[in-house]
Order: sequence, then structure tokens, then C-alpha cells
Amino acid sequence: MTLDNEVTSLRQVPLFREVEPARLKLLAFTSERVHFEDGQLFFARGEAADAAYLILEGGAAVTIDGPHGPVRLALLAANALVGEMGILADQPRSATVTADGATTALRIDRDVFLELLAQFPQIGIAVMRDLALRLEQTNQRLAERGGV
Repeated sequence: MTLDNEVTSLRQVPLFREVEPARLKLLAFTSERVHFEDGQLFFARGEAADAAYLILEGGAAVTIDGPHGPVRLALLAANALVGEMGILADQPRSATVTADGATTALRIDRDVFLELLAQFPQIGIAVMRDLALRLEQTNQRLAERGGV
């Protein structure tokens, strides 16, 4: 895929709509397009948070280990960002993420991601809104199940 195609893909993501094309081109150039097969690991809970992933095609399941096996916290689709929590908190991964079907994602290095947030505060606000929404949805699911 060409750099211009990568930029076009990034423009479709609500998080990056306000970012100028030259910056998106730099983001695409400094990021790596990665492919995952169904069930393949993006990363495991406890690993170092060295990158965020923007899902371009396919999906990803977010799980944690519960007392009776894995508990699915979320199922993410195209245009979702995953892995940003560990970067923002400067903590190891809090959950395991695996591909749900064949999935293509853009791997955004930790330093590139943090620089992007510093240069574009509106992206930081969008990330915070998304995190708050996911936390609320997780809390709601946990309450419905009676806890983990």
C-alpha cells in the first residue's frame, strides 16, 4: 500500500480527521502496517506498552483472566484504537488483545503516539472521551454480571 493510501485510510478515522495531511503522511511513514490472523496476539496483559494499534480492517477482542477463564471486556472494530491506555498510564498492558478474524492494523510507536497527542490536543480529548466511554461500558457489563 502506498503512503497516500495510508493517509486516505487515516483520514477515515474520526480521531485523525482534524490532523493535516502532511502530519498524517508522517504518521503513516513512521508507523507499521501489521496483519494478524484470527486469534493471533496483538499483545498480552503485563507486557510493556510500547505501541498503540489503530485497527484498519477486522477486529480485536480485549480480554482479562477471570476466576473461571478469560473474560471478554470488549470487541473492537475498524477505526478503533487499542493499546493507548498503557502508554498514557506508563504502565504494563492491562488486558490481552487478540485478533477477531483476519485483521490489519497500524502499529504506532509509543513515542510517535505521545508526540501526536502533544501536537494535537484535540486528539488527546478524543482519546479521553473514548477511554471514558469504554470504562463506562465495562463497568456496566461488570455490574450486569455481578463482577468479574
